[in-house]
Amino acid sequence: MLLAGLLGFTPLLASADVSVTVAPPVIPVYDQPPCPGDGYLWTPGYWAWGDDDYYWVPGVWVLPPEIGFLWTPGWWGWGNGGYFWHTGYWGPHIGFYGGINYGFGYFGTGFWGGHWEGGHFFYNTACWHVGAGFHNTYVNHSWTEEHNRVSFNGPGGIDRRPTAEEERAAHEGHHELTEEQRAHERDATHDHAQKFSENKGNPGKTAQTKTTHEAEHHEGEHHEGEHHEAQHGTEHHGEQHHGTEHHATEHHTTEHHTTEHHTTEHHTTEHHSAPKAPEHHASAPKKSGGGGKKK
Repeated sequence: MLLAGLLGFTPLLASADVSVTVAPPVIPVYDQPPCPGDGYLWTPGYWAWGDDDYYWVPGVWVLPPEIGFLWTPGWWGWGNGGYFWHTGYWGPHIGFYGGINYGFGYFGTGFWGGHWEGGHFFYNTACWHVGAGFHNTYVNHSWTEEHNRVSFNGPGGIDRRPTAEEERAAHEGHHELTEEQRAHERDATHDHAQKFSENKGNPGKTAQTKTTHEAEHHEGEHHEGEHHEAQHGTEHHGEQHHGTEHHATEHHTTEHHTTEHHTTEHHTTEHHSAPKAPEHHASAPKKSGGGGKKK
């Protein structure tokens, strides 16, 4: 927490209110399933903590809680002798997510998966796999990406501080995880194949098309016609993630089972936010056909 303050950002409360002394594993390399329908946004997979182990929560396409909102992924950061989880959130702009390269438009800085315009989301097919039948698409390859899959911010991991825009984004009004996202994480918690101790960093289920709980909450609520159908998640297994190489960091794999973890209480800190959309959101490229693979 002290380091977080020195870096200039306010840490969020970890989902389990704990600090872990073992660094989270590297981000797996995997393929993104095609977008199931207009209006869905991709939320990348991440390592969560539960039952004294890290477990992989698959990336999944979800409906945002509000038109115009984007997803800022959660991230692990070192501070006060442990790794703390900074919870992701929905808001008008992308905030700081630790500099972590989650892939698919979340390359550590900003967001390149698309933008909202006139109440509709326009997909950047250079990053996201939307498949056929989408007309609100464009292609923008102008991002810079380092092929680093380290999953935490701090010594031995990602050394990056939030920009002024990201700090402003942290002060905007935003929404926490949706019920579907929470249920999706709970499912992963109870799936032993997702635990690091079982999969050694290669989870059996890396991505899904939709959460298996979506029909319980969203049927008929968004984009009538497309979302009445209760589709379940299509599983994807560890494959090459848009051609990005998987670079594992030694301490992720060797320390995991030898270091003890400790539980420490945190004080709730508000999730601040309020910036302008990153530059790539401001200029809304016009649509170009097709739905290529991302990243």
